Amino acid sequence: MKFNSNRRLLYFSPAWSGGLADYAHEQAQALGRRGIQVTLLTSPAYKKEKTDLYTIKQTLVPTGAFNFPLALVRKAVLAANMLQNYAQLVKTIKEEGFQYVLFGSYAEYLAPLWVAPLRKLVEWGVTFGSVVHDPVRGYVVGPLWWHRWSIACGYSFIKEAFVHEAIELDTEKPMPELQTTVIPIGLYHFPKYQNSREKVRTELKIPEQAKLLLSFGHIRDGKNLDLALKAIANFSNVYLVVAGKVSTSTQRPVTYYQDLAESLGIAERCRWLIDFLPEQKVGDLFNACDAVLLTYSANFQSASSVLNVAVNYQRPCIASAGDGNLRTVVQKYKLGVFVKPDDWQAIRDGIQQWLNGIDPPEWERYEQDNSWDKNAEIICQRFWG
Repeated sequence: MKFNSNRRLLYFSPAWSGGLADYAHEQAQALGRRGIQVTLLTSPAYKKEKTDLYTIKQTLVPTGAFNFPLALVRKAVLAANMLQNYAQLVKTIKEEGFQYVLFGSYAEYLAPLWVAPLRKLVEWGVTFGSVVHDPVRGYVVGPLWWHRWSIACGYSFIKEAFVHEAIELDTEKPMPELQTTVIPIGLYHFPKYQNSREKVRTELKIPEQAKLLLSFGHIRDGKNLDLALKAIANFSNVYLVVAGKVSTSTQRPVTYYQDLAESLGIAERCRWLIDFLPEQKVGDLFNACDAVLLTYSANFQSASSVLNVAVNYQRPCIASAGDGNLRTVVQKYKLGVFVKPDDWQAIRDGIQQWLNGIDPPEWERYEQDNSWDKNAEIICQRFWG
């Protein structure tokens, strides 16, 4: 690949695992295929396979869950690491002369403490863009006045905001220089399954005629796994595999859901793979399942990376969410059954609808309309014209 030396991009991505890391990897590759010289600034914990399409610079410190017993200590360490990463970002821009910077995900946390050097870089001619995965910033950290100030600061230096659904960003105050552009999300290409569907289901002790649902990715309250369990209790032939880890210590523990399954009398129909799964096993699970659970709460108004993994393996979904990309694409391309959010009876009815038979999903049309190449093309147009 021959890169254009005048088109250098620093991609800031502290996320080292999960959907954000997968997104960064796919987007950086797509930009690289268009001749952009991409440097991905991330942490040593980032484990994606090296590629010739972009360079990995692992000088950030990991952010995420920590095992410190005291919540105050965990928060202090997280804050210190976040501030250190923004300082490293500024240092990298200055030392290596980047004029274009793309944030893999917009974040407002502690923005009043780290935004000043980035504003100064804007004055020096640096252009910042950010993918805004969650345009509705409903999770409030600290007092409301601080939350609003943080959101305003977090947007204040950004010129290009890339979203997955047309929306007017709530920037807390007018920002006429901020341009908002819709970009698609492509499919996440994990390795092909290594073992047959029959072998994987046998290892999981899933009866041959049973229907298998998969809940994949970080386990957090907003995915409504408890409501899904209540719904599944109404179907004696429906089994569930939960594959992932609890996202943070502030979320309900796995034992909460396991105890609920026990009380509902469906523990023997649930399988718990509570760990970070290597990519080679992702294909096995999706190939073994019949449908994927994406039962988000009404507060979720974004796109789902798990949906695009499901599309890659052509598995329909049973989904719920607020107004946003997930709802739009599931309904537009018939990717499964969309139900009312935060309602276990609606999930139950959605499962029944799926069992009765649904229209064939429009896999090919979805893939044609939503590609990483289109994603990268739009970003290039906005940055370089």
